[in-house]
Amino acid sequence: MATRDTTDSPRHRIVEAAVELLENGGPEAVSTRAVAAAAGMQPPAIYRLFGDKEGLLEAVAEHGYAQFLETKRAQLDPDPQDAVEELRHGWDLVVEFGISRPELFAVMNRATGRGADMAHRAGLEILHGRVRRLAAGGWLRVDEELAAQIIQATGRGAVTTWHSTPSDRRDPALLTALREAMVTAITRTEPTVPATENGPAAAARALRAALPDDADVLSAAEQHLLREWLTRLTASGSP
Repeated sequence: MATRDTTDSPRHRIVEAAVELLENGGPEAVSTRAVAAAAGMQPPAIYRLFGDKEGLLEAVAEHGYAQFLETKRAQLDPDPQDAVEELRHGWDLVVEFGISRPELFAVMNRATGRGADMAHRAGLEILHGRVRRLAAGGWLRVDEELAAQIIQATGRGAVTTWHSTPSDRRDPALLTALREAMVTAITRTEPTVPATENGPAAAARALRAALPDDADVLSAAEQHLLREWLTRLTASGSP
């Protein structure tokens, strides 16, 4: 996502100052006066550029998403060999960000502005790409949309639980347990599509083999048509 400011622009200086104050002192520390002083500017500049404090916090959220997406994209494997391990790595990345930068993470989750929403959608595209690769490999045991929701819910839940637990009682084993519970909930122990095969032909072959002869959800005509389509797709992958 393209940014609207450069690293030496007044807007960028103000956002960076707001982020630093937020992470060191929480939302209460992000007053227009304090941010202006930290950025070496006058308070009217904040109102001119962001409208009000809420507008500034929206810009902070957008900035946080941009940083997070940059990290995710830098670590994105264009051709992952193990879709389940890719899932684990992506979940760990989100949770680590939320644990290490709790105040920014909270502001990002509350943001409703267009810029933050666009960045959030970009992050979701990466998530759905991971889920789609799991589905294509025959690993998913639930619907793709439900899988994505479970991944998001367990990640946010892990961060929330971590920060609500007294520091002397926090155990990293909790994060591992939650991650593995998520993996177990959405993936199979063995893929329904052979790992040595790629493309729709392998998936069609696996689905055709799994179809019951008397599926109640489909009429006889629908079952016949579906089997015909799957047979064509299977044949398309033959040498």
